[in-house]
Amino acid sequence: MQVLLVTGHYLSSKRQAGFHFLADAYRRHGATAIFLTTGISWLSILRRDYRLTYPVRQEANQLRWVQERLGSYVWFTNWHPANLRLRLLNRWCTGLFSRYGELSLGSAEELVRSSQLIIFESTPSLLLFDRFKRLNPNARYVYRVSDDLRFLRNHAVVLEAEEKACKNFDVVSTPCEYIYRRFQHLPQAALHYHGIRKELFDRDSPNPYLNGRKVNLVFVGGSYFDHDFLDQASDCFPDWAFHIIGPVTGLPRRDNVIAYGEIPFAETIRYIKHADVGLAIRSYSPGAESLTDSLKTIQYTYCKLPVVLPEFLRTAQPNRFHYKPGHADSIRKAIADAVAYDRRRIDTSGIDSWDELAARLAGPLSIS
Repeated sequence: MQVLLVTGHYLSSKRQAGFHFLADAYRRHGATAIFLTTGISWLSILRRDYRLTYPVRQEANQLRWVQERLGSYVWFTNWHPANLRLRLLNRWCTGLFSRYGELSLGSAEELVRSSQLIIFESTPSLLLFDRFKRLNPNARYVYRVSDDLRFLRNHAVVLEAEEKACKNFDVVSTPCEYIYRRFQHLPQAALHYHGIRKELFDRDSPNPYLNGRKVNLVFVGGSYFDHDFLDQASDCFPDWAFHIIGPVTGLPRRDNVIAYGEIPFAETIRYIKHADVGLAIRSYSPGAESLTDSLKTIQYTYCKLPVVLPEFLRTAQPNRFHYKPGHADSIRKAIADAVAYDRRRIDTSGIDSWDELAARLAGPLSIS
């Protein structure tokens, strides 16, 4: 079986997202998995797109095999739909952006024709859906709604494309209840939480926290980081260490704040496994509620960490401790309660592996 993953991610990126793990799961089960990276163009230069730090221009519009049965195709175009931040400019470009799905696919067209399972991520690639259906009407089509497009402030043409296409997918797979509620009127909508590479997390790994600190709190991520939380928390608990992994800038200069920058996913695992508390600290933006069950939050839970989150990400899970953004007493209490929590009470039985999620998305198509 050949699986085409239509995504905004670059296969060889240090930033490992759900689609990376799905591709790996399909490959390990004998399928051919191909990343079709979309939403990247000359316009990305103006937007300082992090993907341009990788050799995407050199690899543009050609199939590159990264491993056996694991391929990458960067569909680089002259332009792509993007929020240009100015209402008048967005409106002026609507006609142009709406034709994104008509641009030449080059040799990627054959990848569409030859795939049995095609999984779309929540990106501008949704404008390609009708065209893919014409090229290959017999494939199984899955919409994996990794993110809320409104929260990511996508251009209106992308939102319209989602509204039009979602009812025609075989499955609409959502990773959290907040996003699921937007699609629950569709009979094919399903709630599928993110999976986890259990075999990687279950391996023995050395403890990186040989710093003599009594408590180690870790954040892994990058977007919508709550800087105020870290400033207040690190000041309130000067003897505890706050480890920040990811492309986060503007951190407070304190001895107990340790910044690692962006490191490969496999290297982050030991920092999570040996931490005392996981931080899912986010600043608010409309739609941020979709981050309640982020991949990192599930990884923290699998490692039996209490998790500290802002109040707008409140859920009923007992290992989650919520704070009111901007309120020092609330931040202090959430951290103290998390550190005091009995981690032996954390239940991980409901967390799926990526292999299990890959099988759910494949449906009747066998991946074993």
